[in-house]
Amino acid sequence: MKLSKAIHVGSVVAGFIGVVSFLISVFGNSEDVFGITKMDALMCSAVLMLIAIWLAISTIHHMMLEKTGEII
Repeated sequence: MKLSKAIHVGSVVAGFIGVVSFLISVFGNSEDVFGITKMDALMCSAVLMLIAIWLAISTIHHMMLEKTGEII
């Protein structure tokens, strides 16, 4: 498996977990989500979404390197 495909899978997984945790945090009825406060859960989901965006950008970068044969 190429490195860009592995990074892409990681991006999709991180994004999916971030979106699911965001939805559970926002639409959950209690103040305690996953054993932490709702605000902390929202911050964690935001960090997961930022990680997914960063991995998506690095996937594009690695795909461009693979096209030109400059992969490390």
